[in-house]
Amino acid sequence: MNKPLILVVEDDPSVRNLITTTLKTNDYHYVVAPNGSAAIMETTSHNPEIILLDLGLPDMDGVQVIQTVRSWSNVPIIVISARSEDNDKIKALDAGADDYLTKPFSVEELLARLRVTQRRLSLMTAEMFTASSVFVNGKLKVDYAGGCAYLDENELHLTPIEYKLLCLLSKNVGKVLTHTFITQNIWGHSWDNDVASLRVFMATLRKKLEPTEESPQYIQTHIGVGYRMIKVNE
Repeated sequence: MNKPLILVVEDDPSVRNLITTTLKTNDYHYVVAPNGSAAIMETTSHNPEIILLDLGLPDMDGVQVIQTVRSWSNVPIIVISARSEDNDKIKALDAGADDYLTKPFSVEELLARLRVTQRRLSLMTAEMFTASSVFVNGKLKVDYAGGCAYLDENELHLTPIEYKLLCLLSKNVGKVLTHTFITQNIWGHSWDNDVASLRVFMATLRKKLEPTEESPQYIQTHIGVGYRMIKVNE
């Protein structure tokens, strides 16, 4: 089972070090955020697969972070908090948290909860792949299993990079994907010249998808941020 990318949101350095050391020892990939604002930014730029979230953050309440992330993402969120009252747990779970771990916690329990979340993610991914091996959005159809795409029943002649871009956008339909996230997924790294290359490839892809440049139907540019595939209403 591939280890997921985990975002650790914790302002207390000692607790943060305990969590990251545990993750590192168990071969998990992770990024860290010391406050709520950084957590939201890291979520948009890295698209973590699991978030470990403290509620008592210096700039905002963790519940606000949950509500903000839930406005665009279903990423599993495990709260790790010193707040042990039932009301606090209910508030976090109602806002969209998936699990709640009270401080102080054992490393073994944290790892067990991560394993449970991973298993759930794997099942969800398998179900989604089975149910959605073909993506349809208006007149656009992407056959993931066949490795091809169609517009109005006509096969699109795409380069390998254009096809990878189309798959990435379609699998995240409705979400704004940042330049960093896209370039890391397409090329495995994110350098300044990658963003320039991305603009070129995105322009050639759009020419094959859109009737005119002025009226984007499938791909919307978010200037200075990234791109989003629009969900077409039929």
